[in-house]
Amino acid sequence: MEYPSKLIEDAVNEISKLPGIGKKSALRLALHLLKQDEDRTQSLADSLVNLRTKTQYCQVCHNIADAPICAICQNRQRDRSIICVVETATDLIAIENTSQYRGLYHVLGGVISPLDGVSPSDLAIDSLLQRMNADDSEVREVLLALSATMEGDTTAFFITKKLKPLDVKITSIARGVPIGSELEYTDEITLGRSIVGRKAYEG
Repeated sequence: MEYPSKLIEDAVNEISKLPGIGKKSALRLALHLLKQDEDRTQSLADSLVNLRTKTQYCQVCHNIADAPICAICQNRQRDRSIICVVETATDLIAIENTSQYRGLYHVLGGVISPLDGVSPSDLAIDSLLQRMNADDSEVREVLLALSATMEGDTTAFFITKKLKPLDVKITSIARGVPIGSELEYTDEITLGRSIVGRKAYEG
């Protein structure tokens, strides 16, 4: 593809590195930005730099945060008797968008996958157990909201074994979520019904 300037080419090359954006889409975005006021383009650039340099991860649940403790963990209006275990912050956002869940979360950072070199020690499983064993823990239920894949089921089974000695109810989202699908691509109605219709987890 020929470009009218090296600056446009550089911008297209960087934008096209984003997931789901090809060279043509990147060119359209670059030309769109070129037509905007300089302040608007600068605002976008500043927000991206801030995203990369100022984003933190919650010290409690590992969610994306602006401070050491995320807004959900700080919110005393949340139901502190239940923790929903998810793979990624994307899954957390998907569940929040259903407006069907008002408890706390724990973000694992992935799932157990030996083929990809991901072991239990690579995930935030130990910190989940620490939360459960804390003297001030109010948790009575752990909701496993993991993808309906072999890796997701393996991770759920591993966590269930670790939680067995504790006096806690273990549930999983209802399998209204299609087998083999990722939570972030599940529509909000199906995901919401899965949360409401959760059942006891049987490893």
